[in-house]
Amino acid sequence: MRSGLIVQKIGMSRLFTEAGKHVPVTVLKLDKCQVVAQRTEDKDGYSAVQLGSGFAKVKRVSGAMRGHFAKAKVEPKRRVAEFRVSADNMIDVGAELSAAHFVEGQKVDATGVSIGKGFAGAMKRHNLGGLRASHGVSISHRSHGSTGQCQDPGKVFKGKKMAGHMGDSRVTIQNLEVIKTDTTRGLVMVKGAVPGAKGGWILLRDAVKRPLPDGLPYPAGLVEDEAPAEEVSEEAPVEEVTEEVVAEEAPAEEVAEETAVEEAPTEEVAAEEAPAEEADEDKKDGE
Repeated sequence: MRSGLIVQKIGMSRLFTEAGKHVPVTVLKLDKCQVVAQRTEDKDGYSAVQLGSGFAKVKRVSGAMRGHFAKAKVEPKRRVAEFRVSADNMIDVGAELSAAHFVEGQKVDATGVSIGKGFAGAMKRHNLGGLRASHGVSISHRSHGSTGQCQDPGKVFKGKKMAGHMGDSRVTIQNLEVIKTDTTRGLVMVKGAVPGAKGGWILLRDAVKRPLPDGLPYPAGLVEDEAPAEEVSEEAPVEEVTEEVVAEEAPAEEVAEETAVEEAPTEEVAAEEAPAEEADEDKKDGE
């Protein structure tokens, strides 16, 4: 069992497949999703990881949670949640999860808080048919009708479909398909609708009713695993260093040229000595 992700709902968009098919998707974004704490069998009686996502101002975090985040050496998080994991899939505290945690074509379950609708009638809330819209019904066409039985049991059972508060409840949508992931921007795009309003927090985990696909990262898809690609770009300045070394060696040639320039006056001195010899020859001719 792997950990899930805490993502934020950005909104809906659409993608086109290579065959030109239009696919409606919900865009989910990772916001510094890190491991805040671990739960182990020896200490807590179960295996789980506690994740935190988003940024929270320090003044809006309680003192107890400040110490909790300080112990994990992570910045205060806006949303915290636990995910049950097996002992071999435990993640180190402080590790940051990436969008590569899920692969394209995988089935996932999304859990969130649905949009609140306020007080709603039975027809809207439970899709009931209502009463007759013609003769025999007086100003109660959209009512749910009778709710109880006879003297026995003489009450309305709990859970009866009636009018009441609609929405604003924890909802899980199962078997959503991951269409695309963007590790650079930290985006996960799933086919279909996800519960919650824009900006709401969603718990995304592997589907429990479908087999896991091949190629999943274990214990999780981490940002550290993407570091080697960045190191390659960091090695580029090595060529610049080589050019600098060549530039530093260049003065040695200049020194050689300067030495040659210093040796050049020797020929001039010889040229200056030549007239002295010519003068001696003129004296001999005079005599």
